[in-house]
Amino acid sequence: MSIFIIAEIGINHNGSLDICKKLIDIAKSAGCDAVKFQKRTLNKVYSKEQLSSYRESPWGKTFYEQKNGLEFGLKEYKSIDTYCKKKNIYWFASAWDIDSQKFLNKFKTKFNKIASAMIVDKKFLDFVAKQRKHTFISTGMSNMKIIDDAVKIFKKRKCSFELMHCVSTYPLKDETANLKFINTLKKKFKCKVGYSGHESGLAISIAASAFGLTSLERHITLDRSMYGSDQSASIEPNGLKSLVDSVRKVEKALGNGKKVFLPEEKEMAKKLRAHLI
Repeated sequence: MSIFIIAEIGINHNGSLDICKKLIDIAKSAGCDAVKFQKRTLNKVYSKEQLSSYRESPWGKTFYEQKNGLEFGLKEYKSIDTYCKKKNIYWFASAWDIDSQKFLNKFKTKFNKIASAMIVDKKFLDFVAKQRKHTFISTGMSNMKIIDDAVKIFKKRKCSFELMHCVSTYPLKDETANLKFINTLKKKFKCKVGYSGHESGLAISIAASAFGLTSLERHITLDRSMYGSDQSASIEPNGLKSLVDSVRKVEKALGNGKKVFLPEEKEMAKKLRAHLI
């Protein structure tokens, strides 16, 4: 089965539907299977003090104005839904609170996503799992106990899921990528395992694809120098195309693990072993 490649637009659209559609086009053109967003109810996710605190941004000088400027509403998501159907690419989003999940439930998306920030919220996990919609669960900022608790909830609700190995640092340092943990997750939980990467460059994600992933997620952007906290750890259009092409090449190269003496090799053997006859 081919690795399901997710282009995380997240909040890199910077509140612009035009930028958002350009990113969807880029993901589709590169050969990605889906694009993903993030949805928050601001007064549920952040405190009043935090929302009123100073934060200079293109939308104003408070934290609220910044976060509100990055948040899409019903009009924008209807447009995204229509556009993705037109482009024949899946879309879904990670909700950061139950109200946001209820909002996303208005759309008939094929998948749900648990962000690493939300893996510790058992009430939220249960709410999502009750939908029995295939769910990607990121495992950043957690330990085995936290992951185990999340898995138990999804198994109890008989909800299809896959874990995504993730290290929540931006950007990720090479020495903390710990790709061998992918095998640990597969062995421990006997489930599908993907990788959600926040590193700079492509090498680690390409390497991860050799671990038998079922999914791969990377943030994408038009330009890493754009405004936004996630832009610097994102992939630009040419890099995304290179990543998808490389992952597909690795998939082909992995083979089935059985030794095969190819016909082409037999012809070569006649030449290279002629002196032994």
